[in-house]
Amino acid sequence: MSDATLHATAQDPDDFAVQIADQVESFLVAVSEVAKGEDPDSAVPFLLLEVSQLLLAGGRLGAHEDIVPDERYEPDLGPEPDVDELRERFAVMLEPIDVYSEVFDPYEPRKAPVPARISDDLADLITDLRHGMAHYRAGRTTEALWWWQFSYFSNWGSTASATLRALQSVVAHVRLNQPLAELDGLDTDQSVMGDETLEFEAGRVMAEEIGEPLGIRPVK
Repeated sequence: MSDATLHATAQDPDDFAVQIADQVESFLVAVSEVAKGEDPDSAVPFLLLEVSQLLLAGGRLGAHEDIVPDERYEPDLGPEPDVDELRERFAVMLEPIDVYSEVFDPYEPRKAPVPARISDDLADLITDLRHGMAHYRAGRTTEALWWWQFSYFSNWGSTASATLRALQSVVAHVRLNQPLAELDGLDTDQSVMGDETLEFEAGRVMAEEIGEPLGIRPVK
């Protein structure tokens, strides 16, 4: 076990819970603000920053020893808040770069990339993180940490990682003024993309054409 892991498991569990909850809350608030669309010019760089910071919390949860909930069965939280409006807002805001290709498991051989959407990913992250936050606000700290850790391994960790790669790629292409393949040929209803699907039908677009509306400009 590394020194970092030993430190993560040895620290006061209440302090750890507060720190993780603060990072999760910060992400939830910040991303919800971006979704309002009041400052679309800074949306992509800001999302890149927020997802990067969220993954720091995920890394800490991943390095922590297994968290065991106080109760065998998870208490009923009632209906989950609807995230469809947030999803749709991001789909409109990020339309030029919303769809990207992703390989879900890099250790699974010969798996073709599949299409994904940043807007779907952000909505999924919000859903997972809100679920744990509901436990935390109800005073079920261990339950909240268990949920965030479990869902980090099972869902939101890989989703956030994929989203980060997509956002970082967009920023890098634009800042370096490199062409991007047009993504309109991708269909997120497809389960698998073969070679033909990867040969995008719409040709090429220059990075600056999509970068300026999203608040990203090439490096001079």
